[in-house]
Amino acid sequence: MASSRPAPISPSQHGPSSQSGGLSNFGNRGSAAGHDQIAFIGGGNMASAIIGGLIKKGVPVNHILVVEPWAEARAKLLADFAIQAHEMPGPALGQAHTVVWAVKPQMFKDAALQTRFHTKQALHLSVAAGIRSDSIAKWLDTERIVRAMPNTPALIGKGMTALFARPAVTEADRLVIEKVLAATGENLWVDIESQLDAVTALSGSGPAYIFYFIEAMTQAGADMGLSRDQAHRLAVGTFVGASALARASNEPPEILRQRVTSKGGTTHAAITSMDQDGLKNTFMRALHAAKHRARELGDEFGD
Repeated sequence: MASSRPAPISPSQHGPSSQSGGLSNFGNRGSAAGHDQIAFIGGGNMASAIIGGLIKKGVPVNHILVVEPWAEARAKLLADFAIQAHEMPGPALGQAHTVVWAVKPQMFKDAALQTRFHTKQALHLSVAAGIRSDSIAKWLDTERIVRAMPNTPALIGKGMTALFARPAVTEADRLVIEKVLAATGENLWVDIESQLDAVTALSGSGPAYIFYFIEAMTQAGADMGLSRDQAHRLAVGTFVGASALARASNEPPEILRQRVTSKGGTTHAAITSMDQDGLKNTFMRALHAAKHRARELGDEFGD
């Protein structure tokens, strides 16, 4: 967000009425006065997933404020949600009870320093990878901060999001955050912020691992004589079904795997081949590499 941007958003006439429980009427279908303002700094895919969910829950469009520096993203918000996003932050952000930070890690500090004077009374939710809450608190001059690590299935309401709250975040604040994210899928709270690095490696980056295996299964199917479309449908359907079975079952995945793996059978041949290649250890090392990189991002872009 360069300093050569146009003039900031014009201020509104009324300030926020309280500091916590800002979306206590979230999801109620009624007059616009029954909803509190929520602001988004960044209007990309993840922000759009949350915005779409809020609108479906009945939050009026005119109670959603978005700051997005890229013209293409602003045009998409206008087309998708009839939201006129702003290029620069301004005093109107003072209306927001909740501010969602959906910016790239390398842009966070600059955006925060431009925004901090307008949002000190707000509850802040960051979905930026790697940026620790100590840095966010310093940049925004507030302690009411929740960090989230979502994943891309949130775009279709099937996400898995982990959340960490600083001590100043109240139970009412936590409920607000859960309501904001409700339409994106499931969430869980962690008590130690550093656990978000492990979350990033496991579920945050996790969809890419699944797509990687789907790629491999699709290619193998095509190599064995199926069409790519057939192989793709079989691979995706297998992941969907196996995930649903794992969720529905009270048994650990090891037992579910063993039940499909008859000694001397086809599955046994495949598992044996993967074990001989050290696939499990290779995969686990990959997750540790992702965790390490998440920690590096905090060091690189934080204070």
